[in-house]
Amino acid sequence: MGRPASRPRQHTHREADQWAKNEIDTFVLEKLEAKGLSPNPAADKATLLRRITLDLTGLPPTVEEMQSFLEDSSPKAWERVVDRLLASSHYGERWARHWLDVARYADSDGFKADDTRAHVWRYRDYVIKSFNDDKPYDRFVKEQIAGDELYPGNNDAKIGVSFNRHFPDEYNAAHIKLRRQEMLNDITDAVGYAFLGVTLACARCHDHKFDPLLHKDYYRLQSFFSNVRIDDGVVLDGPEQQKAYNEQLAKWETATEKIRTEMQALLKPARDAFYQERLTRYPEDIQEVLTMKAEARSPEQWMLYHKALPQVVFTDNELRGKLRGDASTRYKALEVELKAFDDLKPAPLNVAQSIADGSRTAPKTHVLRGGAWDGQMEEVQPGFLSILDPSDIKIAPAATESTGRRSALANWLASPTNPLSTRVIVNRVWHYHFGRGIVGTPSDMGVMGERPSHKELLDWLTTKFVGEDQWSMKKLHKRILMSATYQQSSSTRAEAEKIDPENKLLWKFTRRRLEGESIRDSMLATSGMLNTKMGGPGVFPPLPDGVLPKGYQLWKATPDSDDNLRRSVYIFVRRNLRYPMFQSFDMPDTHESCARRQATVTPDQALELMNGKLVHEWARAFARRVDNDRGIDTKTKAERALRMAYTRSPKPEEIASAAAFLVKQEKIAGSPEGALEDLCHTLLSSNEFLYIN
Repeated sequence: MGRPASRPRQHTHREADQWAKNEIDTFVLEKLEAKGLSPNPAADKATLLRRITLDLTGLPPTVEEMQSFLEDSSPKAWERVVDRLLASSHYGERWARHWLDVARYADSDGFKADDTRAHVWRYRDYVIKSFNDDKPYDRFVKEQIAGDELYPGNNDAKIGVSFNRHFPDEYNAAHIKLRRQEMLNDITDAVGYAFLGVTLACARCHDHKFDPLLHKDYYRLQSFFSNVRIDDGVVLDGPEQQKAYNEQLAKWETATEKIRTEMQALLKPARDAFYQERLTRYPEDIQEVLTMKAEARSPEQWMLYHKALPQVVFTDNELRGKLRGDASTRYKALEVELKAFDDLKPAPLNVAQSIADGSRTAPKTHVLRGGAWDGQMEEVQPGFLSILDPSDIKIAPAATESTGRRSALANWLASPTNPLSTRVIVNRVWHYHFGRGIVGTPSDMGVMGERPSHKELLDWLTTKFVGEDQWSMKKLHKRILMSATYQQSSSTRAEAEKIDPENKLLWKFTRRRLEGESIRDSMLATSGMLNTKMGGPGVFPPLPDGVLPKGYQLWKATPDSDDNLRRSVYIFVRRNLRYPMFQSFDMPDTHESCARRQATVTPDQALELMNGKLVHEWARAFARRVDNDRGIDTKTKAERALRMAYTRSPKPEEIASAAAFLVKQEKIAGSPEGALEDLCHTLLSSNEFLYIN
């Protein structure tokens, strides 16, 4: 019997050699042939364009882009597509989302209060810009660990250090020492996962059970961060802007001094009472830290002071509600008088939320018995992993008011000779292109992680990345995307499935579902509703009825409806309330670093697509795009809808089936418009739309 027509033909050895387009394919082919396998042929051009456009930008190609590519018969056609997409601003928005997962980015604290971090969005924009600018990865690493020390005058570097600010934090917790230790643990763990690809947290309580990581290694690494504190007022404006701000503020303060003095006098009893009530919540040693003279505080006490202080400092708005009677009446009158001077008040300075060193002297770091904050054992100094460098590190003083410890760590992490960090990022990029890394556990490349499927390929890619490509992420992307391995068909073959059912050897391209963010963005783009405005504070799209608890104040829909149609990367990330559509489609818990998202299949995904109010709204807009010319017939509507949804030429039988559906559905929907909306809704919810093929 002959082969079924739909099954790709096996390559001969000579054909397989001709199949290879670059060195990547040579490595892949060697592994395949060792198992008696051959690669799939290339996918058709329409499939390839949709694949790479979704992969690099998180958006589908337009009909015009598809037509242009199909008509381009040049040998350089594919390379031109790769270059165009890597140059698109949408590339940064798509690939920043991957890094934000790793960085455990969120716009709120987590825990019970889940307080808003009003300016932390600047880190999200920094990551997007870094990817779009093709910032060398070694510089990207250095900025996130110690940008404030290494590049003190650079705003990108100031913002980049916010990587260390993404720890969950219960800001009103009374146990300050525990809270500080949890902050340090989170930063240490995140650095281990993100940059080293090791489960360093396993060494927090004892020597790692599987990897060669010592108990003291955890605290040697943590010691690099022992001097950091929260700094949520990192000024980004230059000296001239700050000078102008201070001069204008002085004018406002002079003009309003009498009013403000009286207002503060009215608030003082409430402020004093509130301060005393909050102060006594703390144990005696923390009370002492807050009330002692500044010059008497030790480095450790300064760390505790900065942690505890926000709970005993109150804004005027917090206190005004405590006023009663005449005091309240007078205060309101003074507020009116003060408001008359608003035209004198300067616009706020631009600030970022980050971390900073407390001083040039760091608190001591101890190995903790069982990881308990009060189980202090031997003191340790900053040091790298003992298996790589067992000695303590000599720290050079920083140019800023800091210890310089993080600079030493940043330089080590970003060193081309670091055997961990360089391979970790190369493996991450491969993972996001293929749905599986060369090492299948991107943040655990240790003994308990998966074994590399192509170790020699990973080594080679890493060498090229830090050498010839000079840490360029875009060059790494292009090297992968130009390979025949990436361009393979996703068709399956029974004989290959038996030998390599998980496709670890890459005999085909593995289909995978889009993330919730890309599903939403693709629907908006196809419907013609996507707002491509970039940057700025997170937006709050309306939530489905019944999602918000009664009285919940932390999600107020953005009044500008256009803002609510921006790309998903700009939606506010609240730790305790994930956007429902994203939660249905496996958005990770942002309390911790996520190296690879799960891809579950659950009933609420289908219900979200079938019944979601917004999905129906987008389907209506899509239908209006299809039916934008008067007098087009049913067959033309069906053909247009299919072409716009799938960005390919639909088959005659698909057009006939869709046209028949429109005729039948018109009787149920009650109008041609309703039937077309139902067809568009079906297409947006279909597997071909939701998956990268």
